[in-house]
Amino acid sequence: MGDEFEHNDSKNLYDALEKLSEHLIEMERLKPISFSDFLELSVKAPYGVYRDIFQVFYDMVHFYVKERKERKKNLFAESYFKNYDFFKLLQEGSDNPFFADRLFANRFINLVNGFKDGTRTNQIVLFEGPPGSGKSTFLNNLLQKLEEYTLTSNGSMYSIYWKIDIDKLGGRGNVKNILDTIGDEETHSLKSKEKYIEFLCPSHDHPILLIPKEYRKTFLNNLIKDNKFKNKLFHEKQYEWIFNEVPCSICQSLYTSLFDKLENAAAVYSMVHAKKMRFNRQFGEGISLFNPGDQIYQKAITNKALEQKINNLFKTEHIEFIYSILAKTNNGVFALMDIKEENIKRLIQLHGVISDGIHKVGLIEESIKSLFVGLVNPGDKVHYSDIPSFNDRVIEVKIPYVLDYNIEVSIYKNQFGDAIEALFLPGVLRNLAKIMISSRLNGESKTIKTWLKKPNDYKNYVDNNFHLLKMELYTGKIPFWLKEADIKSFDSGIKRGLLRESDAEGNSGFTGRQSINIFRNFLAQHKKPNHLITMAEVEAFFLKNKTKLFNDFITKDFITFMRRMYDYNLLQEIKECIYYYNKSQISKDILNYIYALSFDKGEEVINPYTNDYITVDEGFFNLFESIVLTPDSDEVKSFRKDIQTTYISQTLAQEIQIEGIDITETALYKKILDKYTRSLKKNALTPFVENENFRRALLDYDSDSFAKYDARLKNSIKHLIKNLNKKYGYTKEGAIQVVIYLIDNKLYLKN
Repeated sequence: MGDEFEHNDSKNLYDALEKLSEHLIEMERLKPISFSDFLELSVKAPYGVYRDIFQVFYDMVHFYVKERKERKKNLFAESYFKNYDFFKLLQEGSDNPFFADRLFANRFINLVNGFKDGTRTNQIVLFEGPPGSGKSTFLNNLLQKLEEYTLTSNGSMYSIYWKIDIDKLGGRGNVKNILDTIGDEETHSLKSKEKYIEFLCPSHDHPILLIPKEYRKTFLNNLIKDNKFKNKLFHEKQYEWIFNEVPCSICQSLYTSLFDKLENAAAVYSMVHAKKMRFNRQFGEGISLFNPGDQIYQKAITNKALEQKINNLFKTEHIEFIYSILAKTNNGVFALMDIKEENIKRLIQLHGVISDGIHKVGLIEESIKSLFVGLVNPGDKVHYSDIPSFNDRVIEVKIPYVLDYNIEVSIYKNQFGDAIEALFLPGVLRNLAKIMISSRLNGESKTIKTWLKKPNDYKNYVDNNFHLLKMELYTGKIPFWLKEADIKSFDSGIKRGLLRESDAEGNSGFTGRQSINIFRNFLAQHKKPNHLITMAEVEAFFLKNKTKLFNDFITKDFITFMRRMYDYNLLQEIKECIYYYNKSQISKDILNYIYALSFDKGEEVINPYTNDYITVDEGFFNLFESIVLTPDSDEVKSFRKDIQTTYISQTLAQEIQIEGIDITETALYKKILDKYTRSLKKNALTPFVENENFRRALLDYDSDSFAKYDARLKNSIKHLIKNLNKKYGYTKEGAIQVVIYLIDNKLYLKN
């Protein structure tokens, strides 16, 4: 038995070491490659090789972030309000995930897209948001993902790596001189490197910068074979750095000295290598993040041992191995966690570097091109807002409190587990989140007031401040209950107005931390075995709490309206689920109406879609329209005209004749079907709520007594419960609970 355990332990140890070995072999990719191999690689994959930090950052974000396809055409998302999935960028693999709502996601992607075209250099990006909005989590997760990305093949960034052949520069005789001038520690280091002096460019300069500026265009024109890339390289702003930048003073001096000594370009470039950069925030390589309390490091960084080695080899003009702390994040990210304390000084000191890209180290000029980012609370903007020359150097990106109730629910699930949703009746958890979101919205929306001409038409859906409508829009949805006229008037001006309003929202109300604590307290009071939390409990929790926090942020009228809207939506769901309808007949009614609109009144036609004989007259149209529309002559005329125009120009000309789509699968048919069935369902409950046995049968559903009821009533209840489960996620118990609630509160009489 003991031998068997010993054998298993040995095998496990061997397997673990094998996996470690595979990982270490994978890391070999970070070994330097010769300059000629680097150029060969650049011919094969120019897009991946010729990138600076801004291009790599752009590629990193779009590598992890993908646009979600909308299930339905979204009028709000057509151009500038797209649905991005940030899971892989800001949540996956993070100890503390950041949940980006749609508003922030679009702001961030718009910022990043500016990196690709080269318009964001010489600026600092400050992410502005109130305390508790998750700014620190966002930046930490973003930098963590950048660090991980640069270790992958997709995230390769190359830097100059010197491998100086001692023999070619005078051999070991010069090395003896070095040994006489340095201490024992450096002596041991030199003896272990007998043939080469090797080091990475401290400024992470791209290897192509060692081709003299005046020859680069001709050199790359001869080297690159991909004409499409070559056209971008020579004409797009994002690649200007390749032709404008020069290497750091150390690399430039070393290149010049080598050329003077060897008098042969091939011999010089044989000592030039390229190494993949390894971003490491812990050691400040490629990424440095400074907290407000971190002391400012002013001293220049030197390496006297390496400087002596190099100068003893050349014996020409002195090469000074000196650089600043900024060089460690050149072609990387320099981040300020908050503009407070020492970071105020850092920001002011960075002004000249950001503006001109130049930093002085002693007498040496150091070129710096970093992605400068920071976090700022609204109250801390005073530290730079009064400096006029900073105005065009600062890009501010808002990170407010979450304004999307779906994201708010995701945050609760992350904190308390996905199972919490099962503790609530369907829709109730999201309504709780909406109450939290309402505290973060401004009092009134001038844009929506301008847009909706008859807001009273939506008394069941629109509260006094239009918060609920705005919440739906902020999730990217156009609510189904909006009238056609209002959907049509939802133009680019209204969309831009809403997005402008969003920039001023989310700066007050419940913070992220407060909302989590409130939710924790709510669960402590209402989480019970075999109990589903109701909307009435949510309403009571907020209305009965008299603390200053609730009084400051929660509007009683809004919660009352939320309850009323919940009741109305519940009624619609139950009507939808109890409704039986003849699909075939409804389809014929719709197809006959669409087809008949193309003919003059008095004509008699046969519809090729249904083979029905139709007499086209006002009575025929009125019968259909009385179900679909309210009695409004203007709306009837507009409805007919829109259907006829859409049928001829889009449905028939495009979808049917060109795309070959069946008419029942066209957008027009589906749109009318939705309106028609919703109208038919309006009175679907009446025969049941007037039947006194309906409530009793619901209560007896799981008992032997259920068998005694009328077969039609039993089938209807089974149909209702099955549909509530399938369409809206109710459990059997939850479905019975909400129908009893509807009957007892006579909701069917209110709407």
